[in-house]
Amino acid sequence: MTTGRIDLHQHLVPRVFAEAFAAAGGGHALPGWSPSGALAVMDEHAIATGVLSLSMPGTHFGDDAAARRLTEQVNDLQAELVKDRPDRFGMFATLPLPDVDGALAALAHADDVLKADGVILLANHRGTYLGDPAFDPVMAELDRRGTLVFIHPANLPGPAVPGLAPAVADFLLDTTRAAISMVLHGVPRRYPNVRMILSHAGGFVPYAAHRIAHLTGAIERVTPREGLGPGLNQETVLDDLRSFWFDTALSGSPTALPGLLAFARPDHVVFGSDWPFAPTETVGYFTDGLDAFPAIDAAGHAAIDRGNAEVLLPRLAG
Repeated sequence: MTTGRIDLHQHLVPRVFAEAFAAAGGGHALPGWSPSGALAVMDEHAIATGVLSLSMPGTHFGDDAAARRLTEQVNDLQAELVKDRPDRFGMFATLPLPDVDGALAALAHADDVLKADGVILLANHRGTYLGDPAFDPVMAELDRRGTLVFIHPANLPGPAVPGLAPAVADFLLDTTRAAISMVLHGVPRRYPNVRMILSHAGGFVPYAAHRIAHLTGAIERVTPREGLGPGLNQETVLDDLRSFWFDTALSGSPTALPGLLAFARPDHVVFGSDWPFAPTETVGYFTDGLDAFPAIDAAGHAAIDRGNAEVLLPRLAG
């Protein structure tokens, strides 16, 4: 029987992406990455398999054709890693949004040819959030294919606060905005075959879910707004927010875990490390915190570490 964690929030930083990122002006430092380095960290933290994804800002730097080429290069590289070590690596393929046609072509290649485990979508693409009708063609195709989707934050569509790195707080808000947008636009109900994982314990979703449900116009007496999902009320908003999966990346703490576990369905919590953007010592801190959390019993740890992910990715069950 296969043991060890399945890490659904682990990134790769291939050279071809780092070069394109630098050429586009960068904006923040990229961590060092290599397959051997990834394996070393995984072994240190009992991670059997890391499902790799390209972090923000993705592959689109303003030119559709260049984004499509870079997307293909990154996805092909990931597929080679998985081919060489299918037991140790998986892949969430990148799509070159906001180029919808390019995203549809990349999705077909990733699913039909590369046999990707799923795709990564950023919470917003140049200020257009998931849930916006502009992305409906992509969501419809993801639904038709029954794709597993990993949702990762991007930079907020507004000025940054000087001295405050986006990863400290903005990323949590970005994920929360995307989740609310998708619920208000009926995405979980219109596309029920798309299974979606929210990064970093869902941002503020578990903590603020009841506030969100009450203040989004989702009480029965409020007239639904044009373009939003039909029949929204407090309970449907809460149900739709609970339909997401939540990873534990940077969230294995005595303050984050109680809210997450109180809100999320027990079978909808999965392990995440966020390496290499989370340094090795940070991965250890939050992984140790998860392991030591007293409210999780042995069965709960087994589910979070591996069992819940095996349901999402049956090829890793063993």
